[in-house]
Order: sequence, then C-alpha cells, then structure tokens
Amino acid sequence: MAVIEIDNLSFHYKQLPVLSDVTVAVEQGSFWSILGPNGAGKSTLIRLLAGLLAPQKGLIRLNNRRLSTYKIRDLSRQIAMVCQEYVPAFGFTVLETVSMARAGREGFVLFEDENDKTAIQGAMEQTQISHLAHRKLNELSGGERQRVFIARALAQDTPILLLDEPTNHLDIKHQVYIFDLLKLLQKDRNKTIFAVTHNINLTCQYCDQVLLLGGAGRYEVGNPSQVIDIDRLKSYFDVEGHHGFIGNTPFFVPLGRYSVEFKSHQSQ
Repeated sequence: MAVIEIDNLSFHYKQLPVLSDVTVAVEQGSFWSILGPNGAGKSTLIRLLAGLLAPQKGLIRLNNRRLSTYKIRDLSRQIAMVCQEYVPAFGFTVLETVSMARAGREGFVLFEDENDKTAIQGAMEQTQISHLAHRKLNELSGGERQRVFIARALAQDTPILLLDEPTNHLDIKHQVYIFDLLKLLQKDRNKTIFAVTHNINLTCQYCDQVLLLGGAGRYEVGNPSQVIDIDRLKSYFDVEGHHGFIGNTPFFVPLGRYSVEFKSHQSQ
C-alpha cells in the first residue's frame, strides 16, 4: 500500500502554473529523487508534502488519510523536512539545533530523556558533526550547517524524510556520504525519502524512482533508467550532453557550447 498518494495535485503562483494534475503513488521504504530545472516546482512540491502549502487542486494522502486533516504535532511524528540551507538569525549551538527535533516528541518538555539523548547523539554521529556540538551555527560553513539540519531531521526519527537539496554547499566527499547515509536509512530503517537534487548522477546511483518536473505542469515518473535519457534531459533542461552507462547505471555529462568536447559531440 502507498504511504503517500498524490492525486491530481495542482499549484500555481499568480497565473503561472507550476504543478498541474500530478498523480504519484509512493510506496513505504522507497527512495525518490525530484529533478528538474529551476522554477519547475521541486521546492513547492516538498512544501506541499510537508503541509506548509495547501494544494489549489487535488489532494495528498498520508497513510490513506488526507494530509490536511493532520495536526502539526501528529504530522511532525510522520514527516521530517530539511529545507535549503540558510544563515540562522539566532546564535543557537549545533547541539541546541539538533535537540529541537525532539520537541515534538512525547515526553520532551524542557529536558531530554534518555531516548531523546540517544537519538540526538546518534544523529550527530551519523552526520559527522559531533565535534561541532558546542559551536554556534553562524560560525559554521554552509556545508557544516547543512549537515546540522540533516542531523536535526534524523533526530526527529520519522518514517518519512523530505530533503530540499540536501547536498547543497557540500563537497564531493560529503555529497556521497549523505547519499550513502540516506540509502542506509532506507534499507535498514525502511524510511521513505524524497530528495530534491540537481545531481543527476547521484540520483541514478541511489534512487529507486525519479519525479522529473518541467514546469508549466509537465512531469514524468519512473526509475532512473526509464526517465533519464539524453533526449528527455535536453527537452527538460535545454542542455546538450553525453549519456552513457557504468555497468547498468546511467550517467550524464553536460556539455556547454564552449566545452572541450562539445564540437566532437556535435559531429557524432
């Protein structure tokens, strides 16, 4: 049975359609990538799934119940969200920030119990930020802050994770590490994961399903091998590229007009 059902979902800003009649069924324990060009509605969809925006048409069901009927506290036990990185206005430490994830759990009032402490410590260890525990967020690099917000989502310990560009600001090592961690959470804890990303090649390596958004209501759904091909990527992203395989895994290399390989690619 689907844990999330998106049924004829539509959303627009003023007169600009972003999502139009999107219908998707999401199985528990699946790993989804949301791909698409800037302005295609990726972050909008994440906010709709988190209950931060309301559909203008259609509906979203969570566990066979309309998302709009959930109270905030109940929804916080089901869904954790990582927004795009921002510079915090307040001088919270890393430990304080991650600890906030437990505020929606039963038993958390002013001080954490042992379960809370275990969840917080485990999340910080998993994201490799334990050594930053007493540093303030505004003293960290963008990549370090991003790992803090991922740790906060993990400490919330929900069955569903929504991540809006989780590897934004991260170097190559930590991009791979975060996708390794998300895949481990999927396999070992049966978590359902939605990750907005611009990294097509990490999508191909780690994700089970792809939701490719094109803006103006256009979208496609399928596994990476079905959705990611050279013609579709050119159509959605308006960029030339080389498409190949490493084993059975597809990969895509974009080619700019003045790149070294562009002319030889055009002559093929």
